[in-house]
Amino acid sequence: MGKQTLFLLVLCVLTLPVAAQEQVTERPKVGLVLSGGGAKGLAHIGALKIIEESGVQIDYIGGTSMGAIVGALYASGYKAAELDSIFRSIDFEKLIQDEVPRGVKTFYEKEDTERYALTLPFDGFKVSFPQGISGGQNIYNLLARLLYHVKDVDDFNALPIPFLCIVTDVETGEGLVVDKGYLPEAILASGTFPSLFEPIEIDGRLLIDGGVINNYPIDEIRAKGADVIIGVDVQHGLSTREDLGSAPEILLQINNFRTVEDMKLKSQQTDIYIKPEIDDYTVVDFAKGAEIILRGDEGGQKQIPALQALAQAQGNPVLPPRGVHNKDSLRIDFLELEGNENYSRGYVKGKLRFKLGDTISFGKLHEGLNLLTATGKFKSVKHYIKSEGDYEVMRLKFVEEPTKFFLKVGVHYDDLYKTAGLINLTKNNLFFADDVFSFDFILGDNIRFNLDYYVDKGSYWSYGFKSKYTSFRSDIDYNVLAKVAETSDNPNIRTISIDAEDWTNQFYFQTALKEEFALRLGAEHKYLKYSSNTLRSEIENGNTDGEDEKAVFENSQYFSAFGSVTLDTYDDRYFPTQGFYFHGDFHAYLFSSDYRDNFESHSIAQGVFGAAFPLAGNLYMNLSTGTGLRLGGGEFSAFDFLLGGYGNDFINNMLPFYGYDFLSLTGNSYIGANGRLDFEFAPKHHALLVGNIANVGDDMFKSGEWFSFPEYSGYGLGYGFESIIGPIQVFYTTSPETKDSQVFFSIGYWF
Repeated sequence: MGKQTLFLLVLCVLTLPVAAQEQVTERPKVGLVLSGGGAKGLAHIGALKIIEESGVQIDYIGGTSMGAIVGALYASGYKAAELDSIFRSIDFEKLIQDEVPRGVKTFYEKEDTERYALTLPFDGFKVSFPQGISGGQNIYNLLARLLYHVKDVDDFNALPIPFLCIVTDVETGEGLVVDKGYLPEAILASGTFPSLFEPIEIDGRLLIDGGVINNYPIDEIRAKGADVIIGVDVQHGLSTREDLGSAPEILLQINNFRTVEDMKLKSQQTDIYIKPEIDDYTVVDFAKGAEIILRGDEGGQKQIPALQALAQAQGNPVLPPRGVHNKDSLRIDFLELEGNENYSRGYVKGKLRFKLGDTISFGKLHEGLNLLTATGKFKSVKHYIKSEGDYEVMRLKFVEEPTKFFLKVGVHYDDLYKTAGLINLTKNNLFFADDVFSFDFILGDNIRFNLDYYVDKGSYWSYGFKSKYTSFRSDIDYNVLAKVAETSDNPNIRTISIDAEDWTNQFYFQTALKEEFALRLGAEHKYLKYSSNTLRSEIENGNTDGEDEKAVFENSQYFSAFGSVTLDTYDDRYFPTQGFYFHGDFHAYLFSSDYRDNFESHSIAQGVFGAAFPLAGNLYMNLSTGTGLRLGGGEFSAFDFLLGGYGNDFINNMLPFYGYDFLSLTGNSYIGANGRLDFEFAPKHHALLVGNIANVGDDMFKSGEWFSFPEYSGYGLGYGFESIIGPIQVFYTTSPETKDSQVFFSIGYWF
């Protein structure tokens, strides 16, 4: 039926005598067609507001891609105003990137994801690339929640408004009409834009965006029985080279070669054709969603006379009430698993972190699902919730990650370790189904490596082995070295360059509570060496013959038992905006090869507590305090606290301290506090104001010096940027005690 036919139909109905009109029992059936268009598809919401207000009763809805998502939600019962509110509240960047909240990751996974700039599958000694930027996990979780009220509807014809969507079989190139199945999964497949999302497998078929084949399913809706078609077209014509600024735009352009031609005919076959003016927007302009929705509203207003005439032709029907009351919680009574061939039911339940039969929030459910995704062991985790009598059954369908080998890389620069390039090899399921092996090899100014083997038992005791070798060269105040290495004083020497080597091996057991609190117990071996090329070996033993030999101040093996407790709810490691952090560590050093012949068994206890919280707008405060002390040990000082510099991942008891260079302040005990104001003046750009105070010395807690006015302080200004290779930070710092200034610079994730 074309526009002329619609006009004649409306005219005939309006001119019939009243008695004749009463005999007309069949009102025209109206089908709504919503095209795909990425972020432009948000214009459908504005158009739906106008259609709704005009009083037209929609009998069928068909959509593709974003049109399928908006159409399915509307068909399930939502009002247009509700969809407007929902989509305005979504952070699409986080949603599309499948960003897993830091709080649901295990401690191992937190460290793993905050070290590497790029991760690539590595199989058969060949590097490959993912099928898409996102697996769509977060989008699926959101759709499943929004459509929970129709979770038991398998036939989309049984929805408040019958619905269908279009998908494409990527293997055959065939366009498929989907009007049965699990609604969230169907519309996710319809919107799986190539390169942006990985294909979705349903019933053995690999599916992608329906817009590749049919971006405007007018024929399919007419076949359902629609007499009149209302169409909302958010596609655009072919773009110029200036507008092809992203991979999705280029792929859309290629697809548009065919769809632009198709729409010449399909637009003519549409009785009420709504074409919002959105050519100035791209398919990824989700940040401009409010503007795009308004454009859809404006496009719909141009068709108000035709819409009102159609409503009159329908007899101005009393529309059924619309609106969905979203539940905040649910109850899962039974759990069914499918596809978890290498992972036990206990492993899965341990990751979900909730008990069957308990009432839980949707947020809690999604945390558990995200935790399973964050392991990297599953390509996808889809959940299907159905009612069976009085019980709620959730079926989890896993697609295990077929690649068990990964290549990861990172780059870094800082003022202590200097330039560094990292190559990592990670192997899942090396010996057991729930283990992971990781080896970092770090090249640059200093050679380093880090080996991790971890067996994750979920909520039970896990265990692992770590081996880490660190080396660096740094200038140090000679008086500090004289104390730590027990060398003789030399008034003619102010600073010397030392080479530090540390090789630490740990075997440990660990248990975690809600991925935020971890207790670790274990045994440690450490090899520690300090040496210098700037001093002859006579400093060490009076030997004047070894003029070309290094002066060695420490060269010992140490054996200890240790325990640590960690609480970490920070939302970000480098720029936290909320959360708490606590780490307490106790080492009992029991034996040593004792190179300097001064070792006595002793213990070192230390802890740090921090909190981050918003102050106003994009202004955040991060406060922390820390302390440490040695128990016993006599004059032994190899593990004394060394404060100064800026950074992370330091060895032994080296701690950062603004205003002083690395390794500037030393003592067997310390107490200090740190504060940082963080103003995010633009997305991912941070202006930083920092300050710290401390007391450092020997046996401070015995003498009471820890309670005195802070002896050391430092302040600074900084800038931080969240780049794709990790944080880039620069600080200008100074100390009122020394009047000296220090500039600290770092690029990339710390490792």
